[in-house]
Amino acid sequence: MTYLSPGIPHAFYEAVVEHVRRALGQRASLMVEPRVSGPLRGGEDPFSRGEADIGFMCTPSFFWLRELEVPPVELLPAAPVFEDVRAYGRPVYFSEVVVRRESPVRSFLDLRRCSWAYNDPCSLSGYYNLLKKLAEMDEDESFFGRVLCSGSHLSSMEAVARGEVDAAIIDSNVLRIKLGSSPKLRRRLRVIETWGPFPIQPVVLRSALPQELKNSLLAALLSIGLHPSASPTLAGFGLSRFVPVTYEHYAAEERALRGCENALSPNVLDALPESKLREITGAENKATT
Repeated sequence: MTYLSPGIPHAFYEAVVEHVRRALGQRASLMVEPRVSGPLRGGEDPFSRGEADIGFMCTPSFFWLRELEVPPVELLPAAPVFEDVRAYGRPVYFSEVVVRRESPVRSFLDLRRCSWAYNDPCSLSGYYNLLKKLAEMDEDESFFGRVLCSGSHLSSMEAVARGEVDAAIIDSNVLRIKLGSSPKLRRRLRVIETWGPFPIQPVVLRSALPQELKNSLLAALLSIGLHPSASPTLAGFGLSRFVPVTYEHYAAEERALRGCENALSPNVLDALPESKLREITGAENKATT
């Protein structure tokens, strides 16, 4: 299951699933939850219910799931490396602050009392990195004149391009892929600051899976960059390979996020409009297959 589409295109995860299917010689299917970057803190999740075995999600949700008395997930110790010269071959990414190209804004400080869009409150790149920045400046959300929860990085980019908001912060891989496929949008946006690097979004495993299957899934992902039949599709999205990682790769970010939560006490449920929260948590709503 991926929570990172449509920002990272659905076709990317389809190619990963197809590679795993061939490597393991057994059935594998893909579910997409496009409304949020990971399970909400305190909400239901498909891993506890046995509905998903592998997940691509944003880092805060991984930390929240690990807080549970019986954590339903563990780290799958392999992470993607994307082609970004700033990453130096590491499994990291960045947060990019974007404005309209004609905007007079030149730095984040220029955005005081301006309007801002973020994708969702489970996102590290689009939400928590903003809260950390404000905490470092001894500011809070009142720094902005207006804040909009757009629902996705792509919607945030479009909102900036249309002039509905002044700025947004975007996952660097999402930005690269989208601007690469949309020259019109590329001409309308400008990056004014880059924050990071940050550890790439984790891949998680359902904790209750047999250890033999966990080992096979790890081997399958680590072979992706070496497998010629998978490489063309994934390379088209800028993927170089998957590399081994440990919990330590995410430890500093977890400490920073906890500090941010203590400083600003953000309530992720309150960060969403009531209608959006009902949409995400409603029992009648299911992820798409």
